[in-house]
Amino acid sequence: MVNRITDLTLAVLASAVSFLLSWPFWRDFEYWPESRFMWLVYFITGFILAVYVFYAFMGSLRTLFMHDADEHAAMADTSNAGAPASTDRGQS
Repeated sequence: MVNRITDLTLAVLASAVSFLLSWPFWRDFEYWPESRFMWLVYFITGFILAVYVFYAFMGSLRTLFMHDADEHAAMADTSNAGAPASTDRGQS
């Protein structure tokens, strides 16, 4: 549950940064459309889609790292299985 909350928080923050970077203020209001309502619909829809995309990306990235860790653990188990057993050298 903590991972989901963290992913959602990061997705919202990344989307907010993307939202602020695309705001027309940074471009001297060159891109304001005729209808302010449609502009708001455009930004709200884009923000929701951005949160979804970031959230899905982070979930996929977490799964990728989990599979990689499992693969490394399996390779370590395989390499240790062929090694000879250690012996106590200090005892006779």
